[in-house]
Amino acid sequence: MSIVNNLALKSNRQIKINFDGGDLSSDAGILLIKEFAARIGFTKLITKKFKTNNTSVRFHKDDENLMQMIYQIISAYFQDDCADELTLDPVFNTVLEKSSLASQPTLSRFFNRMDDDTLLQFDDIDKGLRDIIYSIKCPEHMLLDLDSTLFGTYGKQEGEGFNFHYQAHGYHPLLCYDGLTGDLLKAELRDGTLHCSNDADKFMEPLFQEYLERGIKTYLRGDSGFSSPILYKTCEMNGCSYAIRLKQNFGCLLFYSV
Repeated sequence: MSIVNNLALKSNRQIKINFDGGDLSSDAGILLIKEFAARIGFTKLITKKFKTNNTSVRFHKDDENLMQMIYQIISAYFQDDCADELTLDPVFNTVLEKSSLASQPTLSRFFNRMDDDTLLQFDDIDKGLRDIIYSIKCPEHMLLDLDSTLFGTYGKQEGEGFNFHYQAHGYHPLLCYDGLTGDLLKAELRDGTLHCSNDADKFMEPLFQEYLERGIKTYLRGDSGFSSPILYKTCEMNGCSYAIRLKQNFGCLLFYSV
């Protein structure tokens, strides 16, 4: 009995049919994300700017591990141990240009190597992305939407706490969005017990300085949790107009225009 391994069509010799099954994946869309990341220079930016302080020689490099986690999260593989299921996935291996993915223990050790310098690198990478985007089209002004939210926790993670506003356990990060496009500009993970306005001035000042250097006028918007004199002063010192709801009267907003 003969088995057909390869069949060419007489009508078109360029078309060939085989029955080997091939490599299968349900995540082919990541190839388009890979192309987008390459086109805007994101992959090169990660390679250039991201490195943990641990200098040990490893098969799975820091920038590769970070890109693997980014692609996993985009594909809704949120847990570290998903890497063990994807280790030989042909699409993930192709976009990462590797023969196999980093395993869950490797990723866990990678996260443990991160420190304060790593967080500063993330901010620098975000700024680098804005440099790329603004080189294409620079906005005339920027609406900075300052907010906080609850990241729920379900154990005794370091820094988690009970937040009375949300009546739940978790972390209470600060977030700043582009109010016109919805793009996330900056994020900072914080202890769950902290109030919204705690160190909000220090969180925002680097963004204020960045847009001052770019010559872009800034406007800040915040809810009553950010009605803090320290934040008002930081805005005014950096030429940022703001509209923040007052705590004492929820029907009023505090406006300041430069």
